[in-house]
Amino acid sequence: MTGRRTTGTGPTAGPEVPGQEGPGQGMPEHAISEARPRAARPTIMDVSARAGVSRMTVSRALRTPDLVREDTRRAIERAIADLGYVPDRAAEALSTRRSGFVGLVVPTLTNTNFADAARGLTDIIRRDGYELLIGYTDYDENAMLRHVRDMLGRRAEALILPAGPRGPALRGMLASETIPIVQMAGLAGRPVHRMVGYSNREAGRMAAHHLIALGHTRIGALGAEGDGLSCDHRGGERLAGFAEALREAGLSDALVLRMGNPPISFTHGAQAMGHLLNREPDVQAVFAVSDLVGVGALMECHRRGVRVPQDISLIGFGGFEVGRQMVPALTTVAVDFRAMGERTGRMVLDLLAGRPGVPRIVDLGVALVERETTAFRPSALSITA
Repeated sequence: MTGRRTTGTGPTAGPEVPGQEGPGQGMPEHAISEARPRAARPTIMDVSARAGVSRMTVSRALRTPDLVREDTRRAIERAIADLGYVPDRAAEALSTRRSGFVGLVVPTLTNTNFADAARGLTDIIRRDGYELLIGYTDYDENAMLRHVRDMLGRRAEALILPAGPRGPALRGMLASETIPIVQMAGLAGRPVHRMVGYSNREAGRMAAHHLIALGHTRIGALGAEGDGLSCDHRGGERLAGFAEALREAGLSDALVLRMGNPPISFTHGAQAMGHLLNREPDVQAVFAVSDLVGVGALMECHRRGVRVPQDISLIGFGGFEVGRQMVPALTTVAVDFRAMGERTGRMVLDLLAGRPGVPRIVDLGVALVERETTAFRPSALSITA
């Protein structure tokens, strides 16, 4: 057989004849690479063989690494890195009937506060091996229903939903669920599920009290209206609390404007501020239902030559980074959304572990952060002097 070359690997492979192309010869390089079978994905058995341990030990190191000896765990980690092994979560879910993920539904991805909450939440639940699956609704109740149905169908082990009223279809779907369900970023007096957040109504009242204390009397507010299909319930609660505080002080709430559909944005704030200035040029102070709206309103004031805070005081909500970097820096009613996500994560883990005494409501409160866009009215200064 020496001196004889063959092509192919099967029993019919014959001698290579000069000038006659065998399989792959004369083919473009990319066609050859596509024709070759792909290498099989490394398995847990490959990891156990490389690390010199049992399959069960590898599985234990992946699930509960603290229960595995450090030298063994490091050997397994080296084997995983060398092989590029990726655990088959789908197979694990079938065998354990656990998905390992927590579902989070947020109203929008344009609001960095929800990103901060998601980060805090992820940092906590990962400590117990859970991952976060995120869906967003753009304030659409039908989208909320689809996300919840899909997450439940994929065996989410807990659900975290934005606070606010629910339609009958969603309420019925959640009523029969036994997994932990937590509402985040708002509070209700008699919650159906557990809640972590703050009072949006109190946030609006705090903004109004601050502007009133500065001596302003012609006060407006900017928020979204919605069209029935999409609605910013939390922003609406802030506007309601703001208007309520104005009326209690004997002031008119006629300049509390609800226009456009959520999600709100810088553009929405600029347009709403322009509308308000056209309607009431002598407005003295404005509450923006979000810092995004507040920044847009501030830019519109700059374009019109309206000085902030000399001509108009402006206050937002949320404590966004962009508000802090504006010139002048935006006064705001702030919430620690990162802490809210962390607290929600701890509540979810407590519920999943069956720990007793988990509170039904956690109120993180709101805080006034006074910066450069609010100031005393000149008339108020002369009175106090």
